[in-house]
Amino acid sequence: MEIELWWLLVLPLFFGLGWLAARIDIRHLVRESRALPRSYFAGLNFLLNEQPDRAIDSFIEATRNDPQTTELQFALGNLFRRRGETDRAIQIHQTLAKREDVRPEQRLTARLELGQDYLKAGLLDRAEEVFVGLRGSELDVEALHHLLDIYQQEKEWAKAIDIARALPQNESHRAQKDIAQFLCELATQALAQSRLADAKPLLEEALATHRKCVRAMMLLGDMHAADHQWEQAIDHWQRIEQQNPVYLALVADRLADAYRRLGRERHGITLLKSYLERHTSLDLLDVVFREELEIEGPAGALALVREELRRNPTLLGLDKLLEAQMQTLPPAARTDSDLMKNIIHAHTRRVARYRCDSCGFKARQFNWRCPACGGWETYPPKRTEEFDLAP
Repeated sequence: MEIELWWLLVLPLFFGLGWLAARIDIRHLVRESRALPRSYFAGLNFLLNEQPDRAIDSFIEATRNDPQTTELQFALGNLFRRRGETDRAIQIHQTLAKREDVRPEQRLTARLELGQDYLKAGLLDRAEEVFVGLRGSELDVEALHHLLDIYQQEKEWAKAIDIARALPQNESHRAQKDIAQFLCELATQALAQSRLADAKPLLEEALATHRKCVRAMMLLGDMHAADHQWEQAIDHWQRIEQQNPVYLALVADRLADAYRRLGRERHGITLLKSYLERHTSLDLLDVVFREELEIEGPAGALALVREELRRNPTLLGLDKLLEAQMQTLPPAARTDSDLMKNIIHAHTRRVARYRCDSCGFKARQFNWRCPACGGWETYPPKRTEEFDLAP
């Protein structure tokens, strides 16, 4: 294959242009590296040598020598906030938010970061002021989320409702559930102050927002009970089975008391037994057991627990069985049974807890809102033993 003469002239030209371009890139990189403060490279060296504190000091020195290192200052501010040094984070983000030589979007970001610094430091009023100032900006959604968190911490439920409805996803199932809970919180405050007329429309609005809001239905029943309207109270509490039957355990005591006040104790225990047959629950078993023990005596309670243990063998059920058996024994024969019951009871304390479906946090008391992750209705009224036995 013959090579034409002009190729011999063009190839060296290409090589020359490539060499020239490489030289230009190298010079550009060298010029940029020389422009960076020496403390910047010292900080990188400390990081590589696993000396984070000395690296941070070097990076701070770099920002002092070169105020244009905006991204580095953002990184340092976030690092200080994560380390709990909120005063240093606030100082950095305040400086960035006031600077006129940074881009407008960077100033907005600095204000958002400053608000988060205040949140971390527990300065909720200052954080609220910052996030309210970001309303209508490009960071409006982020500001709304933070304001919602603040108002929940401060228990400003009316403001929380307004913010939740202003969020883009306000029509989602999760948002409707949260708004219904905020309305229930307002209703609970009204009920605590005996303002029944104020509580009722709030609860009706909660059900209109989220028709399966069990808490609203419970509180409506409580309102009627407080006014001695036992039939209406029972009617509302019974509707919970259609909303979410797992919450029947929370109103079992209320139902038993309402039927007792109407003089229909046996009708009440029959209803609770039917719930227990359809919706197995350790808390519900506890209420039915106590009612059966009072109405039918130890023999009836013993038969009830035996049947339930055959269907759903649990330590908590066994604890009730031993308690019922001890009631049928003479005092002199209770020593061994009492010893066994104490041993079983000690073990049941570990499994008689509620667990958050969202974060797994466990608590001895039922909570409408998780104390750990802040989720609403993430605590089903089921003991951890029931989760462990679930298929």
